[in-house]
Amino acid sequence: MVEDDRSWQQILREILLDCGLEVDVADSLESAEEQLRAAPHRLAVVDLSLKSRDHTDQDGLRVLDAIRQHDPTCAAVLLTGYATVDVAVRSLTEHGALTCLQKSTFRRAAFRELVRQALARAPTRAMAESAETSPAPHAAAFSRGEESGDRVALVVEDDASWRLLFAELLAEAGYRAELCSSFGEAIGRLRRGRYDLAVIDLALSVSRSAGGEHEGHRLLERIGRMPAIVVTGAASPSEIERTYAEGAFVCLEKQAFDRRVFLRAVQEAQAQSCSELDCLTGREREVLALLAQGATNQDIAAALFITHNTVKRHLKAIFEKLGVHTRAAAAAKAVDGGLVARGGGGR
Repeated sequence: MVEDDRSWQQILREILLDCGLEVDVADSLESAEEQLRAAPHRLAVVDLSLKSRDHTDQDGLRVLDAIRQHDPTCAAVLLTGYATVDVAVRSLTEHGALTCLQKSTFRRAAFRELVRQALARAPTRAMAESAETSPAPHAAAFSRGEESGDRVALVVEDDASWRLLFAELLAEAGYRAELCSSFGEAIGRLRRGRYDLAVIDLALSVSRSAGGEHEGHRLLERIGRMPAIVVTGAASPSEIERTYAEGAFVCLEKQAFDRRVFLRAVQEAQAQSCSELDCLTGREREVLALLAQGATNQDIAAALFITHNTVKRHLKAIFEKLGVHTRAAAAAKAVDGGLVARGGGGR
């Protein structure tokens, strides 16, 4: 918050805190630039005039320029009591403001809703703009994922800027992201490939199905045991509870999105999906891999140069450790855990 009037500082701070934000306060161009250099921000609320005795002052526009330079993914709202129509238009077209509000018509409820909307689009607004002219960062994100591992994540998000952000963060976590923007595209990819993780926007562009529910719920029903991170920009408490009941690993609200929280969720989901197979010995993993490819006990014994009884002992141990009772269930665990490719074998 960049505001020199203490009364407005108090009003804005109270609303922003209610929206779940931590608030840094600056009262001048210089202090704003210092705050911008110190840490990244999700949202900036900037007063146009930062010199109380000079109503012609427009340091707020210079703050907007500083935001674009030092913190380009931060969404900026210009708030003023003196702006002309020309200044308001310039703030949007030349200085990167998301919107311009007049103090004379300020309404708490309307401002709170604006904050919610701004936070839902803030993290990658600049990334989406730059991607149109420079695809290199996006390509680099995918290449890092390929170098760091063969884990694959399915991202289902209708907003291009959020897709870019998720791809970047997943690459940082060692995943190669496959991106899609609709329910239909996601279903097609799920039928064709195997994924280690899903990141699903609850409300896609066709936000609700014919039955009135968000498309994300229908996707959760179809991904099986795959860990799913659900993200949403607008969900009621009952909808969030429903996502967990449907098996979501975690549900993150876009308004309070934090890169560190997202990366921690990815790491925890990875640990959960790997834990069952990690409990197996090397030989047990070999046996399970062959079983999942459709091999009989006799086939397994021949392939591994062990006796038929040894195969049985290994299978008994595998079933106990994985908590299953049939070969089909064990094979499904092998596929879900990435031990073998989906559809990679069978007799």
